[in-house]
Amino acid sequence: MTEVAMQAPSATTEHDLEALLGDVLREAKAQGASAAEAAISTGAGLSVTVRLGEVETVEFTRDKGMGITVYFGQRKGSASTSDFSKAALRDSVLAACHIAKFTAADDCNGLADAALMARAIPDLDLHHPWTLTVEQAIDLARRCEATALTHDPRIRNSEGATLDSHSSRRVYGNSHGFVGGYPSTRHSISCSVIAEHDDEMQRDYWYDTARDSRDLAAVEQVGRLAAERAVSRLQARKLSTRQAPVLFSADIARGLWSSFIGAISGSRLYRRASFLVDSLGEQLYPESITIFEQPHLRKALGSAPFDSEGVATKDREIIRAGVLQGYVLDSYSARKLGMQTTGNAGGVHNLGISHGELDLAGLIKHMHQGLLVTELMGHGINTVTGDYSRGAAGFWVEGGTIQYPVEEITIAGNLREMFRNIVAVGRDTDCRGNIRTGSVLLGHMTIAGD
Repeated sequence: MTEVAMQAPSATTEHDLEALLGDVLREAKAQGASAAEAAISTGAGLSVTVRLGEVETVEFTRDKGMGITVYFGQRKGSASTSDFSKAALRDSVLAACHIAKFTAADDCNGLADAALMARAIPDLDLHHPWTLTVEQAIDLARRCEATALTHDPRIRNSEGATLDSHSSRRVYGNSHGFVGGYPSTRHSISCSVIAEHDDEMQRDYWYDTARDSRDLAAVEQVGRLAAERAVSRLQARKLSTRQAPVLFSADIARGLWSSFIGAISGSRLYRRASFLVDSLGEQLYPESITIFEQPHLRKALGSAPFDSEGVATKDREIIRAGVLQGYVLDSYSARKLGMQTTGNAGGVHNLGISHGELDLAGLIKHMHQGLLVTELMGHGINTVTGDYSRGAAGFWVEGGTIQYPVEEITIAGNLREMFRNIVAVGRDTDCRGNIRTGSVLLGHMTIAGD
């Protein structure tokens, strides 16, 4: 019996990583760099996949890496390595310095301002190693899949159930004197099955993920939901082309907010490649909508005490009463725009959306007639114009109740109009990611079908 504790390799503690990082930064200074920043990480994981009761894969992973960026004035060079030997680390620094000497100067290059560095590293309770044997991991995956396969006789096949557990440790530092790091874990269970009726087959899945394995849904619940979702899609119909209200289930609604964040991200804004250029202070959503970041939520998947440049993270409102309060910037894009970094180098941290009192069932009833979207396909989003067109599947609703599944349709609109057209956000918040949202009801979209 093999017991595995999913934690970063014990031979490389946070103290060890800080020592290596210090060596790298000192080498950069010795080579003449006016400033430098580096990040070092280690990780270890276990992944087990079972299909039709048989073990398909057992994978152990162990990884490490170091990335260094140096500045010679406003010229920049970067290099990386997965070899932690002194010679390899020194060679990486030399390579970054060599690159920098041949790059053009950019007035916006450089470290984030020293005054913005995180002064304290709060414990956000992100590290919960899961000690389990391979046999135990296999058993959990088998129980998940078995529940799905036996839930309904129409479940005839499986794409498998997978259990993943990963632990990592990351340390970042720069020549301002900032050094910070913390360990984290992420565990998940997923299941995908196929339902059949006559000659029709439908596939669906479910999953759960958490920092702490004790917070995961029971594997039997994950399997049951995967089976229920697959069976519910049988005997799907097509729709005629029409305008109708559209309700995005919570797990699908995350993509709407992701498109918004992409549109207000610095790199797109300074390139003027976003439909939300120059939109600060503009009413983008109904007054009922507030969008905010909460980087310090304990155990949350998007929590971080500082961003990837060492800038302290903090709570803030991005949308207040429907009005855009700020962009999503790192230090480079902020300088390009004549602004200050918002502590979002690497992305947003626990984006939250204000919501009403209705859950998904309540929103379906409130919608009365329209389309519930539970799957999206394709990447039909034009970030320059905001035009939105994606393949979809889900359920047609009449009289406030689900009538039948639908497939082979396309939903289309423009994100500006879609944002303004939000009727309600549900309280059925899905916290399985960096964007935490309930279901989202839009007043109308174009549904293209037969």
